[in-house]
Amino acid sequence: MTPVQVRLMDATTPPHVMTLVAQAAVAALAMNVFLPSLPRMTEYFGTDYAVMQLSVSLYLLVNAVLQLFIGTISDRFGRRPVMIAALIGFILATVGTLLATTASVFLVFRMMQAVVVTAMVVSRASIRDVLDEAEAASRIGYVTMGMAIVPMVAPAIGGLLDEAFGWRGSFALMLLAGVGVLALTWRDMGETKLERGGSMSGVLREVPELMRARRFWGYCGTATLASGAFFAYLGGAPFVGATVFGMGPAQLGLFFGAPAIGYAAGNFLSGRYAGRFGINRMILVGCLVAFGGMLGLLILALVTPLGPLTFFGCFISVGLGNGMLLPSATSGMMSVRPHLAGTASGIGGAIMIGGGAGLSALAGAMLSPESGAMPLIWLMVTTTGLGILPLLYVLHRERRIAG
Repeated sequence: MTPVQVRLMDATTPPHVMTLVAQAAVAALAMNVFLPSLPRMTEYFGTDYAVMQLSVSLYLLVNAVLQLFIGTISDRFGRRPVMIAALIGFILATVGTLLATTASVFLVFRMMQAVVVTAMVVSRASIRDVLDEAEAASRIGYVTMGMAIVPMVAPAIGGLLDEAFGWRGSFALMLLAGVGVLALTWRDMGETKLERGGSMSGVLREVPELMRARRFWGYCGTATLASGAFFAYLGGAPFVGATVFGMGPAQLGLFFGAPAIGYAAGNFLSGRYAGRFGINRMILVGCLVAFGGMLGLLILALVTPLGPLTFFGCFISVGLGNGMLLPSATSGMMSVRPHLAGTASGIGGAIMIGGGAGLSALAGAMLSPESGAMPLIWLMVTTTGLGILPLLYVLHRERRIAG
């Protein structure tokens, strides 16, 4: 592809990398900044932890359903208007969470907040619109490296906000972030989907072409299992920290961000080397790193009592592996049928998040004060290990096509 000129704060050119980072970051913020507050929210609404944990799993489920349509809609109507509409919806939903007085009302608005997933889908598709496969993987890696700072520090900030202002402090931060990113998007994000037109039915008729692509499903499978391990962590680690280790919100928030340290490093490596070594090699190494770390944690848990430092520290490997493999797997999904990049980004993201929602709920259901952390550890080992298999199929399929 011919390089395109990008100018910051110029809506006639493609979005600047700073804008893409901000868009992805607000989606990451909405996912995990409030997690240290879950035990206190359970008390506030007078319900069970399993009910408040639905604020994670239901959010991810709606997230997944929305992604089935967002990519296709942005292929039809363009990236800019879809992004702006989604950010406005997120802001209104966040106001609803702040005003909620019952757990059911809160969960309804929490599910509506999931519209912010548009920021992740459309930002990835915008990159693929103007760059080829390897360059897109590299750029996605740099963008996600930048936004990885948010999940690294957000739980710690959320824990501090909880202690200072109660659980609503985290949602007030989401509101401010949503307004700021909307203003930035309006001023900077130029349209990148220049060839669209036609009807939605016409776009949808092309979806079976993508669904028949076996490599698309291979990349989806690996990405789903890899990211699913992280979502299982989101669903189970707050319980382990608060109940098994007796940690308070601020301390839990500080430890909880450990995987994001690895994620930032993994995204840097992806941005640096994906274009040089190819996406499949980056995915394979990332899978092995994540699986190796979880296998190491399991061995430690079987031979010695775990403390918070060991437990949370080992999850850095999951972040590192995911940071290395997810940008390349995402680029692979969108590159199988480049003219359906938005659709592939949305459907692939839906599969990833849907699997994550299930694993998040499963992690929450498996844990109890009597079980300790072992069910979560076994789940993570199994998920990261299985994530290698779909990639092996992709490699097999590519050898057959090349032959």
